[in-house]
Amino acid sequence: MDADVIVIGAGLAGLVAAAEIADAGRRVLLLDQEPEASFGGQAWWSFGGLFLVDSPEQRRMGIRDSKELALQDWFGSAGFDREDDEDRWGRKWAEAYIDFAAGEKRSWLRAMGIRFFPVVGWAERGGYLADGHGNSVPRFHVVWGTGPAVVAPFEQRVREHMRQGRVVYRPRHRVDQLLTARGAVCGASGSVLAPSDAARGEASTREVIDSFEYRAQAVLVSSGGIGGNHELIRANWPERLGPAPRRMLSGVPAHVDGRMLGIAEEAGGRIVNRDRMWHYTEGIKNWNPVWPSHGIRILPGPSSIWLDAKGRRFDAPNFPGFDTLGTLEAIMRTGYDYSWFILTQKIIQKEFALSGSEQNPDLTGKSIRQVLGRALSGVPGPVKAFMDKGEDFIVAGTLAELVEGMNRLTGENLLSLPHIERQLLARDREIDNAFAKDLQITAMRGARNYRGDRWIRAAKPHKLLDPNNGPLIAVRLNIVSRKTLGGLQTDLAGRVLDAAGSPVPGLYAAGEASGFGGGGMHGYRALEGTFLGGCLFTGRTAGRAIAADMG
Repeated sequence: MDADVIVIGAGLAGLVAAAEIADAGRRVLLLDQEPEASFGGQAWWSFGGLFLVDSPEQRRMGIRDSKELALQDWFGSAGFDREDDEDRWGRKWAEAYIDFAAGEKRSWLRAMGIRFFPVVGWAERGGYLADGHGNSVPRFHVVWGTGPAVVAPFEQRVREHMRQGRVVYRPRHRVDQLLTARGAVCGASGSVLAPSDAARGEASTREVIDSFEYRAQAVLVSSGGIGGNHELIRANWPERLGPAPRRMLSGVPAHVDGRMLGIAEEAGGRIVNRDRMWHYTEGIKNWNPVWPSHGIRILPGPSSIWLDAKGRRFDAPNFPGFDTLGTLEAIMRTGYDYSWFILTQKIIQKEFALSGSEQNPDLTGKSIRQVLGRALSGVPGPVKAFMDKGEDFIVAGTLAELVEGMNRLTGENLLSLPHIERQLLARDREIDNAFAKDLQITAMRGARNYRGDRWIRAAKPHKLLDPNNGPLIAVRLNIVSRKTLGGLQTDLAGRVLDAAGSPVPGLYAAGEASGFGGGGMHGYRALEGTFLGGCLFTGRTAGRAIAADMG
């Protein structure tokens, strides 16, 4: 045996699992196709949001949360409807994850030095009935230091095990096949790729210079999903979301290609819920890209007016930050794969943030001074850079100039000034009273009842066409590929199941490759802050189970 366990993928789930297995005294071989610069995978790039239930941070913000409310929200969003088959284990993982998020998750992370920004964010607000999709209360806890700070303690644990000889790390080792013997997975073989000096997230060469074959008692697949493989996304795109977009930006590096899912399937593992996926609708093309078609997601507050490609306001509750996949479906049903925000200078100053560790240098760098400066000094620096250099932003002094610029940007001349002006005037008339029939304005005012939004996320309601609130800003919004909600079906020990529902001996999965647990613990929709947490929970669970199974 070359190791007790082979872990494939050095992202967050793989690092957590490797650390747990090595903590138990087992030898781990950690394989990854990318150079060492990409250690930590997609999690390093993330905003660092984690889903917690009834946390001290929530209570300090006046939020009353409970495990019962979180379960209500989760199941209302998930919409599990394949419970005798594909959803059987996903639902069980969801229940276990809610227990974790309401229980030891926070104390476990704090014991490793992870801390949280004090203002809890309110993502995926839903906008339907109480038992439907969405978070009833704010639960999005941003880690102080964002994604890199989530990765750091697990990287430190793994590197210490590397120094002690319990973990051997092999970058540039691309697995092409899982080895089997007597019906059990017993190793992996593949290609050694040429050394690469590509920086984190950059595309690296696929030149093959050697081959390898390693054997172990167990193999854990933690290789991520399909978010960087647009062909595979389109092949699995569900009809319920309308036609697949002709053009997408990529929210993840190109190496998130899904190839290990097919390799695990060839070894007997079952992939379920292939049609469930999570893509963002508020994407802008990165003016300073790291990977091909690099897209950044806007994290919007509730006030921007959302128009389709022809300038028509979307129906309720397709408002910024309410229902990601509902709005994705609404956009794709228009026959176009882009949409628009129209907003003011006052809105962008208060409400615009960008997802990603590199787009939030204040939080990532743990600078209290810079964070306070964000709240006091107008448009955040990264957002201002997109306003100045990004191709999707238009700034104008009048609505006529704005609409002209929007038509010029697309070259399609789909937008009518009188049509857009009529809608904005109608909306502005609703501002005159403290009550309104426009549900977006009602939602804006509701958001400001939560002091976290009132402080940093929701602008005071105002008229868009009042020059005192300008200039006007339009943003073309693109679809940004991101997460795979389905994956390898696993039991509550992280063991990969076959088509008959039995464990494939020696094969485990964690993270996005397992649909964040069970082949899809989110069901059809996610509540946000649940992807990193799913990697943490499945990596920890599978790592501990593997160590226990070995005695």
